[in-house]
Amino acid sequence: MSDDLMTGTARIPGTLASRAAALDAQDQLAALRELFALDDGVVYLDGNSLGALPRHVPARMADVITREWGELRIRSWDESGWWTAPERIGDRIAPLVGAAPGRLVVGDSTSVNVFKALVGAVRLAGEDRDEIVVDATTFPTDGYIAASAARLTGKRLVAAAPGEVADAVGPRTAVALVNHVDYRTGRLHDLPGITAAVHAAGALAVWDLCHSAGALPVGLDAHGVDLAVGCTYKYLNGGPGAPAFLYVAERHQAGFDSPLPGWNSHADPFAMTPGYAAAEGAVRGRVGTPDILSMLALEAALDVWDGVPIEAVRAKSLALTDFFLECVEAYVPAGRVTSVTPEAHAERGSQVSLSCADAHAVMKELIARGVVGDLRRPDVLRFGFTPLYVSFADAERAARVLADVLADVPADMVTEVPADGATDVLSEPAG
Repeated sequence: MSDDLMTGTARIPGTLASRAAALDAQDQLAALRELFALDDGVVYLDGNSLGALPRHVPARMADVITREWGELRIRSWDESGWWTAPERIGDRIAPLVGAAPGRLVVGDSTSVNVFKALVGAVRLAGEDRDEIVVDATTFPTDGYIAASAARLTGKRLVAAAPGEVADAVGPRTAVALVNHVDYRTGRLHDLPGITAAVHAAGALAVWDLCHSAGALPVGLDAHGVDLAVGCTYKYLNGGPGAPAFLYVAERHQAGFDSPLPGWNSHADPFAMTPGYAAAEGAVRGRVGTPDILSMLALEAALDVWDGVPIEAVRAKSLALTDFFLECVEAYVPAGRVTSVTPEAHAERGSQVSLSCADAHAVMKELIARGVVGDLRRPDVLRFGFTPLYVSFADAERAARVLADVLADVPADMVTEVPADGATDVLSEPAG
């Protein structure tokens, strides 16, 4: 394990439990845990699917519903700032992904924004480029959308593992769509290097940030990313089905031609003219009427990020996952689980995925005993570490309970998989 982490996990002697207590005492982010609604006696390690509820959000939503909607009604589009919410909230997310103001807009789902970004990138690239390169390990929805975008634009779809994208792109490539963090394994892909390789081929790079936004520095502007999308209900804690975001680099905004030119992205939306004229800037990424209730819940949830540097979040994330892996190695019998998450910090997101032959039975029992992770078929146990509210004591307890469960679940247990897919315990929505 590394000796140079913020929390210095390798320098603290004693039992793992006492080390966890010492690490929590040193943790500069520890006080943020009190901002979230968490159950005593439960270790919540599924924030990479659905972030925990910030405690103040229900009161904010009660005001939105009773006063802004109930009393002001239509006036709230102006007086309560509803109309400008997509750009305003985008500007609040921007620093967390390394973007300047005016480059993110919030609205629609991840899937819809992937479609906008891909087709928009194809149009920016020009008609002489006839291939779309897609991450072969991508979250399924991204692959489905990429295939549809290829059919609609008359392009050829080329699948390549992230590490092979540099070799897959060439003079025929219009755009490459890559996931920043692999949702199964937690592997962090080389955004700067892959983006540079895509640009060297004359193509555009579109990144899916669903498993990195709010967990680690991204550097969209600094690394020259062209377009990016991301969800807000994981590490950003926006709530179930919270709207996603779309990033369009400033240099592309004037030429960005959205395939979904809704009235909200019109230069003069209330003119109600039959012809479409695109607005300026990131507003071009808007489509229809914003989903105000979920959008304002997200805006309130982002308050927990006030004054929190993403670099400190990243340092704690690496320390937490290092410590959890150390605890697993110490507690779990050899051969029962194997980490499929890279050990190298430069290749690790903010989750730990463990391969386990009896994963379904193990995760079901873990949840019953108060350690909430999730499952990816056929054999991956996923544990998400959200630094704003996960403690080192949580990491130690989760590994200890995992060892107890494995002692009670026979190594040769065979779990029948229901045909309806019910084995995906606490799986995330598909974008």
